[in-house]
Order: sequence, then structure tokens, then C-alpha cells
Amino acid sequence: MNILITGGAGFLGSHLSDALLARGDEVTILDVIGDLKVRHHLGHPHFHYVRDSVFNTEILDGLALRCDLVYHLAAVVGVEHYVADPYEVLNVNINGTQAVLKAAYKHNRKVVLASTSEVYGRNPRIPFAEDDDRVLGSTRLDRWCYATSKAAAEHFGFAYHRMGLPVVVLRYFNVYGPRLDRLDVGRVVTIFAGQVLRGKPVTVIGDGSQTRCFTYVEDAIRATVAAGSEERAVGQAINVGSDHEISLLEFAKTMIRLAASSSPIVFVDQEAVYGDRYEDVPRRVPSLQRMHEILDVRAEISLEEGLRRTIDWFRAGNGLA
Repeated sequence: MNILITGGAGFLGSHLSDALLARGDEVTILDVIGDLKVRHHLGHPHFHYVRDSVFNTEILDGLALRCDLVYHLAAVVGVEHYVADPYEVLNVNINGTQAVLKAAYKHNRKVVLASTSEVYGRNPRIPFAEDDDRVLGSTRLDRWCYATSKAAAEHFGFAYHRMGLPVVVLRYFNVYGPRLDRLDVGRVVTIFAGQVLRGKPVTVIGDGSQTRCFTYVEDAIRATVAAGSEERAVGQAINVGSDHEISLLEFAKTMIRLAASSSPIVFVDQEAVYGDRYEDVPRRVPSLQRMHEILDVRAEISLEEGLRRTIDWFRAGNGLA
């Protein structure tokens, strides 16, 4: 197949490129960022890197015309962006998605749309099933702009599906692994990794009782690839993740142990890290019935094994810039 990946130079996109090229597909990525995470593919005869934006409608239209399938991963992600630049989050995640869907609709190209567990917000019902209610905080809190932007993107996806476009929505739950982010920034895995590898205090927000389910990137990619070919997935929202629930305090202890680090754990106030524009979610656990039954994929890499691989990758000097 000839496959277009928007946001293909990012963490998930780079791993998706790995899998698709290994399968023999022709892969084109469209991204505004540099090629660091896909540098190993430069020069591959079936890999094409277009450094531009989804807002360049002429480029996007030409790429959609030539492809068979679109994976739309381009987005602004990361808590630091939610609280620092909510406009960019909303603009890229909503209007950028509309641009991709419009081009795909014009040429009738199936779209696999990357969404997030954040859309469930603080719904107390656990596990989160795909048709459950969304429970969000005030629009005055910038923290909720990402969840809102991704939910709006989903609405546009399903609206286009009603118009005849094949669309699949994947809601990822805390995907991690090599190439995730630079050390010390981004998501909790890379923040903790930077701290444990340098022997610095591991900063746990609050009392650390909030829980998450982490998904190793290999497992997430198997589900992502399956969503591109499985006809039963069309028109569905599907959680992608693991249902192994762990508190952030235990997660910090696990990372310290696996890294053989001397780092102590310190507890910090949420406001000291994110100011007064952030609100944490106590629990985030997916229902995985659709992933298991429709995509025929189950998470296979244990948290300890996945973290060991990730820590080893960072320890080898990666993710420093």
C-alpha cells in the first residue's frame, strides 16, 4: 500500500513507519518537525519525508491523491503545551484534522485518526468504555483544551464517516518506549527517566495515588496497523492500551529499581509544576474489548520489560536533544 502518515516524524509515527516499511508498504510522512526520529529511514527507497504542515492544503491534497490510506497523527501533545499555548493546541488538533479529513474525503481515502484517553476526562466510571460519557472541567482551565480538541476532532471524523468516508478512531492510553520525548520533558516516563538516570529526586505530583495504564509502543503499533486494514473497525472508536493499572508512586519506584538509581522520591504540589491551570485525573483505565475482538490485538509487553527497554535506550545516550 501507499500510506500517508501526518505527524510521521514524531514518536508514534516513527514506529509506525518502521512497521509499515517492514511490511513492504510505500510510506510518506508529512511533518513540520525535523527528521531526528526517522533519520534511520532517510535514503530508504520506499520512504518519503515531506517537511510541511497539514495546513498546506495544496501539498496535503496531492499527498492524499497518491496514497491508499491516511494515518492522521499530527497534533500538539504534552501538558506543557496545554497550559502554555492552548490556542495552538486547539487550532492544530481541530482545524488541522478538518484539513486532513477534507482532503481524504475528496479522494475517498480511509483515515485512521489518532485520539487519546484524555477525551474521557475525569469520568469516575472505570474502566473507560468507548461509548461512555465524557466528564470535563471548566473551560476556564486550559488543562481541558487538549481533551476538548481531540473530542472535536473525533466528532469531525464521525461526521465525515456519516458522509461516506471510512474513518477509524484510536484512543491511545499512555504509550511509551524508545524515541518518546527528550529526557526531562514531555510525559511522565521521560521526566522520571531523566531524574532516575541522573540520580536526581523523582518528583511525584500530589501523593502519587493517581493511577495510569501504560502501553508499550510495539503493542500500540500492532493495533494501529490492524486498524488500517480491519473493515470492522470502520466507524468505531477503539481504546488502545493495557489494563495493567499502577499508581504513579509505584511507577516511580519501579523506574528507580529498574535503573538501579539512587534517586529519592519527593512529593510536589501540582500548582508548583503546572500553576493553577491544570487538574489531574485520579484513574485512567481502558476497556479493551474492542481492541481484543475487532483488532485481534492484546498488549504483550509487560510494564517492567517495556520500561527496561526504554531506560536502556535513554542510557545509551538517546533523547538528549
